[in-house]
Amino acid sequence: MASRSTPASAPSAPNYTGPFIIVTGLFLIFGFLTNLNSNLSPKLEDIFNLSHAWSNLVTSAWFFAYLLFSVPASKVIEKVGYKRTMVISLFVMVVGALLFVPAAAMISFPFFLTASFVLATGVCGLQTSANPYVSILGPESSAPARLTLAQAFNSLGTAMAPIVVGVFILTDPTKVTNQAAIAHTVQGPYIAIACALLALGFIIMGMHLPAITGTRDFRPAQGADTVAGRSIWTYRHTVLAMIGIFLYVGLEIALAANAIKFFETQGSAIDDYLRFAQPFAHAVSGLYPQGIGEKEIVAVLAFCYPLAMMIGRFAGTVLMKTIKAHKLLAFLGVLGVALMIVGMFSTGHVAIWSLILCGFANSIMYPTIFALGIAELGPLTSKGSGVITIGNFGGAVIPPLFGLVADKAGYQHAFLLVIACYLFMIFYGVSGYKPER
Repeated sequence: MASRSTPASAPSAPNYTGPFIIVTGLFLIFGFLTNLNSNLSPKLEDIFNLSHAWSNLVTSAWFFAYLLFSVPASKVIEKVGYKRTMVISLFVMVVGALLFVPAAAMISFPFFLTASFVLATGVCGLQTSANPYVSILGPESSAPARLTLAQAFNSLGTAMAPIVVGVFILTDPTKVTNQAAIAHTVQGPYIAIACALLALGFIIMGMHLPAITGTRDFRPAQGADTVAGRSIWTYRHTVLAMIGIFLYVGLEIALAANAIKFFETQGSAIDDYLRFAQPFAHAVSGLYPQGIGEKEIVAVLAFCYPLAMMIGRFAGTVLMKTIKAHKLLAFLGVLGVALMIVGMFSTGHVAIWSLILCGFANSIMYPTIFALGIAELGPLTSKGSGVITIGNFGGAVIPPLFGLVADKAGYQHAFLLVIACYLFMIFYGVSGYKPER
């Protein structure tokens, strides 16, 4: 008797929820570490009696790593895959975090810069692998929304960094009597960070993450499909994405780094917030035993900037279900221009909130530009990621230019530089994002 053949069941769609959650946790980590490094700058001023310009070299050292190692990181992805690159990057970050311990013991500013550079090298590799990996975990049409959601947790990590600095580094300045004591307050947090990164590296090593091939063998060129034989630098939308990331990271950090100083120039508005906060002073006396003053008010306002960015990214994830990502990018570029124009010609509360609300304008820009920049690259996705990640170097270039203009002509004139960056975002959202067919 012949056996009846049964039709094979259709293969179920892969479930990427678990891998997405794991990799999204990495976004929180490198957002936290990047902002922690930026917040280390004023502490180095205290340790080494540096000027503001010299202390900001720790930020320049951080973003210089992106210039040098973004493309090499993409080559590592081609050789060993996304998962192993993430693990290697985490172990490099462990080395960088541990270097802060001898840097503090030796009270050496060059050693601090070296530690920052090594830590950033690991973050660069992590970011170069994690960004495209999240984009690939599902349909290409929803890649900007997935990357925006992951970047929302990056903003959460960014917002956590100042709290960690405030609680664990120089918690009681009155007890710090010398340079060595100030330096040693840095050691504990970075030892804890190194231990956490080491544990996370081993955890990810033992986890199952879907293998997504990024080599030339992934989709060999056939007939008219010549993608594998082309240089990544010939892809216009990818190169323009690198420029967009360069300008975006620059404007984001320029506004964040100068927010406190800009708010302090709006004295009457700060006084209003101070009077408003006084009735609540007793409720937060544990956090502010010295009482609530101008510095505390300004710090809270500065915190609202990354908070607005985080809220905007969660909202952007929802909006992208109905609005195309490139259109939302162009619209928020227009919003950014409008807010900066308002900031240029206003003072007080309006000027303060025009800068804070730029957090909403900035919210989806990085993930959207990145996802659009690696669209339709196929086997060259990892290389495209490396090229685009080079753009993070803008964080080492544009903020000093912003500060130079602010020193010479005032903050409101420096906003013109930010407006120029937003104009490029509008261009990329309108036409620059389109891949060549």
